[in-house]
This record gives sequence, structure tokens and C-alpha cells, in this order.
Amino acid sequence: MQDVTTLGFIQLLGKYGAPDLLFTEYFRVHGNSTLEKHIVDSILYHETDKPIFAQLIGESIPDLERTVGTIFERELPVTGIDLNMGCPAPKVYKKNVGGGLLRDPAKIEDIFKCLKGAVQTFFTVKMRIGFESDQHFHEILDLINTYQVELLSLHARTVKGGYKSEVQYEYIKEAAKIANCPVLANGNITSYISSEKVIEGTQCRGVMIGRSCIRNPWIFRQIQEHLTGKSIFAPTFKDVRGYIEDLYQLSNKSNQEERFRINYLKKFLNFIGISIDNEGQFLYQARRCKTKGDLDIICDQYLIKDGNAEKIYPIEPISGLVARPNCEIKNTCSL
Repeated sequence: MQDVTTLGFIQLLGKYGAPDLLFTEYFRVHGNSTLEKHIVDSILYHETDKPIFAQLIGESIPDLERTVGTIFERELPVTGIDLNMGCPAPKVYKKNVGGGLLRDPAKIEDIFKCLKGAVQTFFTVKMRIGFESDQHFHEILDLINTYQVELLSLHARTVKGGYKSEVQYEYIKEAAKIANCPVLANGNITSYISSEKVIEGTQCRGVMIGRSCIRNPWIFRQIQEHLTGKSIFAPTFKDVRGYIEDLYQLSNKSNQEERFRINYLKKFLNFIGISIDNEGQFLYQARRCKTKGDLDIICDQYLIKDGNAEKIYPIEPISGLVARPNCEIKNTCSL
């Protein structure tokens, strides 16, 4: 996740329970692009002992080939190269990259041909089911087989569906039947419970989780414990309080003014807060705090005081709360 899965956040996942595979933020690939240092650092110094894939976003064949070549010339310890064909941000798809590529199977074939020849390790792809519809879905799956893509992560929404439309898991089931590579399911997998349901319902090989690990950084640990029959860790509000402090310390390393660090932290609080209180008051107040002192008061009030410290952090988000501003009150916005 861009601006989220930084080196610091990946290291935090290592502390709380890292996933089996890691993917970097995407390297932007174009005529003047270089390998962004902060993403290179996340490859070199994440210290989780987990395989990490370098994610690319772009459509220029010469520049994609150049970028991959640089990654291997510098001997960066990546397990593979992942092509992003799923980003739904308009500023991205309007450049015909990310999810925008799903409109052009011929261009996808050219990119696959290039990357399959250039990548010295594993070549993987993340995509959605289509741009506005599933018009090219099966054609792209055929290309994935033709060019021997070695892992497919499929977000079961269209690009235009963003994050609000219904997740159509039947497409993941279809892809799992057709693709010659393992398929990971992506989209609204919010807990170890929904993870198991999606895996069983689609017969995919695993799940890819993004936004839900912001809300619950223990989710990968919980899934692993559930699958292996171990006791499942149940974080308390006190644990969540510690997580928020860890996140603040990440932003504290940026040497920016406090207000910028607090505003950066709100990206994470937007997700954490959808499991704190039914009325959304934590979200309402946290989104409006301006200093670390303000934030500490709010966090202590909802997470520590009045016996809250030992309360169990909910497995799932609270229905009716959403991770975006001005939608704090239950039932005023839909997930």
C-alpha cells in the first residue's frame, strides 16, 4: 500500500506477526524514474526473514526492462517482481498504468513478454477483475498462463468499483480453476474468520491483505494460529494503545513538525478507529486532534481508562463505521 507499507510499517508487522510474503510500495516506472531510496530500504532492512517482492507500476516497456535490470544489477534481495495492474486511483489509471492497463490486453501482453524475459526470479501480478466490467477478464487470464506468471493476486472488484463496491469472489474461484499458478484472494478480508471463508469458498491458495492489517496488525498471526489449530491471540485495547504509540514513533523519525506527524498518523487511526466504539466518537475526536498531547488524552480515554485496557479488540470492524473522514456516526455511511 503506497505511503503505508513503508520500511517502518513492515518492521512493525514483523513485531506483531508478519505475513508469509511481503510486497513493497510500488516503484513508479517512467522515462525519468529511478529506484526510490525509501522503497529500496524496505527491501534491504525490513528484518522480518520473509520473502519480499518489488512492486512496479508503469507501462513503458523500455523503462520497465531498465528498472528490472537495475534491481538485479544492484543485487537487491527480492524474491520476485510484482506488476501492479490493480491500483484504482484516478490519477494512476488515467496514465494507463495500474488498473488502467486492464483496458488494453495487447499492452498487457507486451509488458508480460518483456518482464518474463527480464525477471531473473519470480514474476507475479496483482490485478482486478477488469476496469469497468469483466470484458477482458478471461483474455488476461489466458495471458497469465501463456507467459507463465508465477503468482496472481486478484482483487475481486473492478477498478471503477474502487473499495466500496461488492466484492465478487466468484471471479477468484474462476481464476483459481483457470490459472496455472497459485491465486491469492484480495478484497474485504477483514479477519481470520473471513479469510477461511474466502479460501474455502474460492479454492484459492491464500489471501492478500492490505487495509485490514492497518486496523489489526496481528491479523497475519491470527490467521496462522487459526490454520495450525493454535490458541488465537486476542489483542486488548491496551495492546492497541501500544500499537498507536509504535506508529507515532515511526512518524517521529521523519524530523517533521509535530502537526505533520499527527496528520500522517491519522491515516492509520482512520482504520484502527473502526473497531473502538460503536458511536464512532474515537474516530471523531482523533481526526480532529492537532498535537501528540491531544492524541494521548483521546487514546487514554478510550483505550486505557475506566477498565478499557483489558477489553478485547474486536475481530471485525464495527458495522456502520468507515475509514474515511466525516462518516463517524453509525449507520450514516456504508462499508
